[in-house]
Amino acid sequence: MGEIKVGTASWTHKTLLESGWYPPDANSPERRLAYYATQFPIVEVDSTYYALPAERNTVLWAQRTPAAFTFNIKAFGLLTGHPIRASTLPKDLRPDSGKPRLYPDDLPPHTYEEVWTRFLTALAPLVRAGKLGVVLFQFPPWFTARAASRQTLLDIVARCRPLRVAVEFRHASWFDGDTGQETLRFLRDHDIPYVAVDMPQGHRSSVPPVVAATSDLAVVRFHGRSDHWTSTEIDEKFAYRYSEQELADWASKLRELAAQTDETHVLLNNCCADNSQRNAAQLIELLNKP
Repeated sequence: MGEIKVGTASWTHKTLLESGWYPPDANSPERRLAYYATQFPIVEVDSTYYALPAERNTVLWAQRTPAAFTFNIKAFGLLTGHPIRASTLPKDLRPDSGKPRLYPDDLPPHTYEEVWTRFLTALAPLVRAGKLGVVLFQFPPWFTARAASRQTLLDIVARCRPLRVAVEFRHASWFDGDTGQETLRFLRDHDIPYVAVDMPQGHRSSVPPVVAATSDLAVVRFHGRSDHWTSTEIDEKFAYRYSEQELADWASKLRELAAQTDETHVLLNNCCADNSQRNAAQLIELLNKP
């Protein structure tokens, strides 16, 4: 069975800092990351979805964690087709349109290319340290299963190579009927890790909890099962703590998945207070049981 690395999708969330999960002496960014790394072997960086990462930060992340620690980086929203706030772009890349929200087509082609360059360049310190796991591309609900979308995936993989790209879908069309097997076959044919999800069902962005290996590395993300999934308040949307039974049901699936891979990354994204940290610790205990 391949290695299973369990962690969370944040270590700096405001409600986490207020929850009391960190000991009193973990009172600085450096000490908090160092403490987190004593509890879990992997973390997903969520902040890079909202703004381009700064290389000075990735240098510090690499320096402040053990040699075997892993960072999964969430792709900047603009690179997955999401709208972004214009203010999150570096000043020299902001267009003169005055639009507060920008889509990729709102940028001149050379500016869009520069966004890609700066995003990938900022990850170099993690690559040099051997600490970059995957670059997570979480696509919007309007990214549906069609030929153009599959070509977009191949273009992204080519741009990022040799970095590993993992893909998460947010539209059920990828798994409607026979399309589900076509989706998984496409990912396997191109050695692209598929991101399995546990999330609320019945919404436009809902994807069923399909568990499958499409590469030698697999990723599973737990978003919680909140009744407020459509809320615009992040703390409400992700306010959910998994029960031990819910995690136990997943533990057996994760073992089966790990039997087909060299490495499986499991990230708890129910990031409200210390829910994800508590659940991640529970899941590790369950996976360690004989």
